[in-house]
Parts: sequence; C-alpha cells; structure tokens
Amino acid sequence: MTRDLLSIPPVPADRRVLYGDDPNQFFDLYLPDAPHAVAMVIHGGFWRAKYDLLHVSHMCSVLAKSGVAVASLEYRRVGNSGGGWPGSYNDVRAGFAAIRKHFGENLKYVAIGHSAGGHLALRLAVDEPTLSGVAALAPVAVLKTAYEMNLSNGAVEEFLGGSPAEIPGIYASACPSQHPSTVQRILLHGDLDTDVPIAISKEFEAARQNDSGTVWFMKLEETEHMDLIDPESRAWPIVHMDIESLIDG
Repeated sequence: MTRDLLSIPPVPADRRVLYGDDPNQFFDLYLPDAPHAVAMVIHGGFWRAKYDLLHVSHMCSVLAKSGVAVASLEYRRVGNSGGGWPGSYNDVRAGFAAIRKHFGENLKYVAIGHSAGGHLALRLAVDEPTLSGVAALAPVAVLKTAYEMNLSNGAVEEFLGGSPAEIPGIYASACPSQHPSTVQRILLHGDLDTDVPIAISKEFEAARQNDSGTVWFMKLEETEHMDLIDPESRAWPIVHMDIESLIDG
C-alpha cells in the first residue's frame, strides 16, 4: 500500500542554500561524506504552490546515504508570485547553475524529477548538455496530451496560462517532447498510475527516440504514482538502481 508522503514527517536536510531573493528560491542539501556525484531533485505537485519539496525528503536522504550529494530544489510555482511558465522553469535553470557553482566542476550532475518535476527535469535536458543524465519519474512529459487528459483538473492550463489552441507556441516551447536533447534520459512509470497515466511516458519515448541523447523507458508493475519516490515501496530498489546506473554510465 502506498504511503501518504505528504503527511508523514520529513527528513531534515543538512543545509539550506538560497539561489535567489524569493522565499521559494532555495535548495536543501543532503550530504554524504565524500560524494561521487550530485543529484538535483525536482519535486512534483502539478506545479502548484500547495505542494513543496518536503515530500521528497525521504528519497533524498536515502540517495545521500549511497554516496550522492543531493540538492532538493524549491522553485516558484502556480500561486506564487512569478510562478508558472516560464518562471518555474527559469528557477530550475538558476537553481541548477547555483548547485554547480556550489559543488564545482569535477563531479557528475544528474537531474531527478517526479511528476511535474519530471517535466521540468526533461525540459532542463534540452538546454543543459552538461547534465550526465535525467531520471524522470512518472513525468508530465507531453503537455498537450496532459492538457487533453485534464490532469489534476486543469493543471497544465494553469501552469502555461491557456489551452493549446490559445497559446500553441508556449506549449511547443515548454514541452520537452518537442525538442531534441543530447542528454541521456530514463523514464520510469508505474502501470497503476492514475495521476499521470503511463501513456504519457510512452508518447515521449516515441517522440524522442532518435535524439542523440538516448531515451530509455521502463514500466514498473503494480506501481502507483507516489511509489516512485518512496524508499519503502517495492518499486524503490529498481528506481534507485536505475538512478545509480545513470550516474555510473
């Protein structure tokens, strides 16, 4: 049974670092003694302000214990001043730059995004070829399809500011499935996901299979939306293994 990660106590971070002047422009660090790589974790919540980074703290803590320095990114979201597109994505880019400055140039960097955070991580792979890889966990990877599915009661329209018919250029610009990338990407998606149906990841894989950066998709059996970020779920060992393989590859 899936745990309610939104209601259980979070794991405290080792340190908080600001990357901007807005209260939502910071990242929390979970640090091993001698990191061999850095993972920027981008939380989900359909880009809405009521969901923050605390529910991914358990995953971040476990990753840090395996030797990965984790920077859990907060960003402005719909409902925050400046949130939505492109403000939320601009924060992701600014946060990534600040994380690289913090840790230096001698480590590998990967981005891990869940749900709406998976969208942002995949979009970052378009503009940041310095990434060693992206792990997109149940990502909202195709925005027009997500709009047509009415995910979370209009979340895509809220995030982008209109429908595909009204603002087709913004949908094209914001959607990672519309842009090539040189970065390796893995998409993991549960077959029982009712929040973000697995068909979206399959559509992304088909759209970007000819990119110079490889795209690899895996369906996880008997797996729900939040299982992918829960270290106590049956899916977690597979998720963790694939993140490690992305770092080591």
